[in-house]
Amino acid sequence: MSDRLDAPLKVTGRAKYAMDHNLPGMAYGYVVVSTVAHGQVETMDADAAKEAPGVIAVYTPFERLDLRTPPVSPIMGETWVPLRNTDVDYYGQPIGFVVANSFEQARDAAMLVRVTYDEKPALVSFDDGLASAEDAPESRGNPPQIEVLADEVESIEDVFAAAPFVVDHAYRTATQNHAAMEPHSAVAVWDEGELTVYTGNQGSNLIATELAGALDLDVAAVHVINPYVGGAFGGKGRTSTPAFLAAAAARELGRPVKAALTREQVFTATATRATTLQKVTIGADADGTILGLRHDSWSSTAMDRSFVEPTSHGTSREWYATKNLSISQKMVPLNIPPTTFMRAPGEAPGSFALESAMDELALALDMDPIELRVRNSSLAPPGKDLQWSSKHLDECFTVGAREFGWSPRPNARVEGDWLVGVGMATAMFPALRFPATVGITLHADGTAEVATSGADPGTGLLNVMSSVGAESLDLAPSRITPRLGDSKLPPGGMSGGSTATASVGTAIMLAASEVLDALLALASAPGAPFAGQIVTYADGLLHGDTDTMPFGELLRAVGRESLSANGSSAPGEELTKHSFSSFGAQFCEVRVHRLTGEARVSRLLGVFDGGRIINDKLARSQIKGGMIWGVSAALHEALELDGVGRFANADFAGYLLPVNADIPDIDVHFVQYPDTFHNAVGARGIGEIATVGVAAAIANAIHNATGVRVRHIPIMVEDLLVD
Repeated sequence: MSDRLDAPLKVTGRAKYAMDHNLPGMAYGYVVVSTVAHGQVETMDADAAKEAPGVIAVYTPFERLDLRTPPVSPIMGETWVPLRNTDVDYYGQPIGFVVANSFEQARDAAMLVRVTYDEKPALVSFDDGLASAEDAPESRGNPPQIEVLADEVESIEDVFAAAPFVVDHAYRTATQNHAAMEPHSAVAVWDEGELTVYTGNQGSNLIATELAGALDLDVAAVHVINPYVGGAFGGKGRTSTPAFLAAAAARELGRPVKAALTREQVFTATATRATTLQKVTIGADADGTILGLRHDSWSSTAMDRSFVEPTSHGTSREWYATKNLSISQKMVPLNIPPTTFMRAPGEAPGSFALESAMDELALALDMDPIELRVRNSSLAPPGKDLQWSSKHLDECFTVGAREFGWSPRPNARVEGDWLVGVGMATAMFPALRFPATVGITLHADGTAEVATSGADPGTGLLNVMSSVGAESLDLAPSRITPRLGDSKLPPGGMSGGSTATASVGTAIMLAASEVLDALLALASAPGAPFAGQIVTYADGLLHGDTDTMPFGELLRAVGRESLSANGSSAPGEELTKHSFSSFGAQFCEVRVHRLTGEARVSRLLGVFDGGRIINDKLARSQIKGGMIWGVSAALHEALELDGVGRFANADFAGYLLPVNADIPDIDVHFVQYPDTFHNAVGARGIGEIATVGVAAAIANAIHNATGVRVRHIPIMVEDLLVD
């Protein structure tokens, strides 16, 4: 259970994040944002700003930076580039950039820019937009509507009409922001035609590709560096507005430029989790067998329709066995900031609806909620022939019930003025892999370097690289130096979707095999110490017919400082043989004050089946962090739009997040069954699944305590003030 390799640097303040880089002659940029939700910028009077103290330049759609056609990321698709036209599609959209000799001068000058608009009607209300909802695009290879019916069934409505028990309700989830501790920022500097950008992101080689496209450069001329990332959660998968603007301005001005969004701008000039409305209908037999399930979802999206939250496809498409399934996904285009991936996209809000409905069905059946879920556990996603590669969800329920003290039909209790209830929910999140390449270099001093361009936005990937590298090379972890966060390193893909360990870990194993094969060939080559012999490798040592030698000594003997090889991993044939997911069970206890309606989570327990756990300490940290996200979604977080499309609470005062007093001790258990069908490491993702199901478990516990069923999150005090 090793400590985080980056911990000493982070806790002592020596870890350099993007904004910590200060270069000679550096200028500072400040982003100007729109104050209408829809229209055209007619004029931008920047004369006063240009005359302000310290101002170097002001850029607008009329005095543009040289930013070209929107680039296409290999994973994220087309990325929006600022200041390319006068269109305004949402309040807070970047429309200008002021550069000055100090941040304060740039900020003050930005306030002097006068903008006039040809304002157009804006659609900002989700409810108003429902009438014009559109079919969502394909999601995870699935069309927007999917229906699977038994041979003798003509329609899903017939199933519900015949079912002895039916629940049919609508559920809502709020808009959320990633709220990463580190604002989106960048420092850009040019040197003889090569661009270097320091910027927090989830994949430096992907950002380099996007910057190269926008700046009309060869990608080899762009160097993106991000060894430390102060939180991302899906919100830093694309190149940020400050990175585009700082890079283009630095080229034009011939000096380094630093730029960062303010905290309020982070809420508008980036992207958010979508608002959702979900209608779930479940019909069941008296023994709890699900006869039919329908899950219809509506998701807010920006006018560019670039992302839709796959709530139905991410949950009801896979979670429970049923012969009759109908799911649909629609999008509601609005004049709002873009929506995008946010921790457990689709599954987090989707599980609130599905797992609340399952709890309501269990109550209607007078059945233990765990028993209902066990009886309907899927061997494969309904309508698919590919069974789960490894599924031990029933064991998660069993362990969780034992450790939590779950009774078959939990009853609420009263402790003074507090009503105490318990709830539970299923958690699932797809086990994914992204393409990744890792380079391994053996050095003559007996150490090894394991390197990839991927990012560690707080997940502990450095430790994973060290552990898997040590295991694959048969060396002590202390002899491994992991490196990441640099686009010049082998392309590591994106750190997102809980894919990093499976993706990078598998690539490490392949790279180790390559470099050790090369080492053995080098050792037995003519003129080498083991020339003509059969050579084997173990524990960092080369073993010949008569002698043993450390690999570092061998390299020195043949006049080599190092020996390198790459290994590449990508999803492939396994996808034709199995379905893949991680699984879990969430349990919670909630106290609701009978007079004030205040809800407090007093106990949380999660049990997870995520394959092999590489580092128990880091895994528990990831799980606890994800469960805290679930508490936050259930009881705190909601971005509120006013009538003109402005976020009314775009700051950390009005946008509620949990603090230490809101979070109880969290108990985490793992059932470990390495899943080598999924990847050679045997590990599946755990970072995002921890958020899934928590909000539903809390809502279920609140109902258990109070008898009040709240079908939206966040759950507020006023929802629980009952007569």
